[in-house]
Amino acid sequence: MSFRILYFLLIVICFSSCRKTIKAKEGAIDIYSNIYFNASKGLDEVQSYHISRMNFRNDTIIELIPDLDFPQYNHSAYLIIDSSCYDLGIFPEAFSTNFKKLKYPISVFDKETGAIFTGKNLPNYEYKRIIKDTVLFGKHYLRFEINSPEVLTRYYVHPTDTILPYTIYSEIDRDYKGRIERVDSYDKINDIFVTLQMVLRNNLDAEAEEIFEFNGFVGGK
Repeated sequence: MSFRILYFLLIVICFSSCRKTIKAKEGAIDIYSNIYFNASKGLDEVQSYHISRMNFRNDTIIELIPDLDFPQYNHSAYLIIDSSCYDLGIFPEAFSTNFKKLKYPISVFDKETGAIFTGKNLPNYEYKRIIKDTVLFGKHYLRFEINSPEVLTRYYVHPTDTILPYTIYSEIDRDYKGRIERVDSYDKINDIFVTLQMVLRNNLDAEAEEIFEFNGFVGGK
């Protein structure tokens, strides 16, 4: 094989393996969950929850956590930068929060409410089974499942080049060149079926917009 042909093949391989990504600059991620009790008998006994409203500007996140009983109100709110998490309290008192005065952050991995930040690999990922792709709510999803004696879990990955400041399991995003947007789990022991869905939107919540503007977060600064 001549040097010229070898060089050409290397160029092709490089361009084929390189993936252009787009980093989302601003938006919000809503996380919803439905919990179905006595699932084997039907899906009528259900409780629905709005788990989190994560508003982001570049890599900075304002997470609003709706009250589970009255989702039109916020139970709490957090500022998340990298792996640091600051408690902003309850709105509307926190509207005038000055980020520079916040102290004593906790690790985002220790946060107990709202969106889950694991920082770990998906357990038993090596035992996954690829299942047929599907279209849900007009979007194409790649799917795989992990089956254990206690729980069957299915993961829905939407192929995309857009990178968000929040992800559930980063290694899955890399492997599938997309992001997890839905997780379905069936607890075989307790007969409970749980869905977790992540929905992306472009507009910020008014509360988060006000905090961002108050703190002068332009261009992530």
